[in-house]
Amino acid sequence: MKTIAIIDDDIHIGNMLQELLEKEGYGVLRAYSGTEALMLLSTKTPDLILLDLMLPGLAGEDVLKRIKGTPVIVVSAKLDVQNKVDLLLGGAVDYVTKPFHTRELLARITVALRKASVQSSLLRYDDITLNTANRSVTLGDSELKLTRTEYAILKHLMQNEMQAVSKSQLLDRISLDTPDCTEGSLKIHVSNLRKKLRDVSGKDYIEAVWGIGFKLSK
Repeated sequence: MKTIAIIDDDIHIGNMLQELLEKEGYGVLRAYSGTEALMLLSTKTPDLILLDLMLPGLAGEDVLKRIKGTPVIVVSAKLDVQNKVDLLLGGAVDYVTKPFHTRELLARITVALRKASVQSSLLRYDDITLNTANRSVTLGDSELKLTRTEYAILKHLMQNEMQAVSKSQLLDRISLDTPDCTEGSLKIHVSNLRKKLRDVSGKDYIEAVWGIGFKLSK
């Protein structure tokens, strides 16, 4: 079940939206101010956020700047075109003006969730794109032919691009994609993967971290 967070201090509108969304089979989270929204999002990860702009405490524009990785539809009475443009360029996926038709809002929610689902299947790092839906990997304009184990290793490194991954963690996680990798063969699989990436790009995309494991190169 998809979960949608309603961030709006208008209790009447919030209650109406909650009833509408629950009838459509969505789970609902509520926050009534910008500060409460940030507290909620620090512990919960909804699939989509409906965000009002005129919030007490922290304004909706400031809340939007702090939301990463979750699609946001701004629902506001503000009619200024430049304001809409700024919000869309600032990270919102859509903008619905109050008052709105519920059928239109539901359609926009469906589209936003569909786009988010497609995007979530793509992992990107530098010029590497990994598609988890069809298990393809491209580097620039070239499609790479990877073994199941090489694909699993690259996938996990890209999912943790900001940190070094220990050998034990890597072995544990890639076992979900492939049973072929052992502690003794891990270094060989990583070396083969690194060579395939280097042969196409001329870059070393994977580096060993002494005493820990591996990470993507900066």
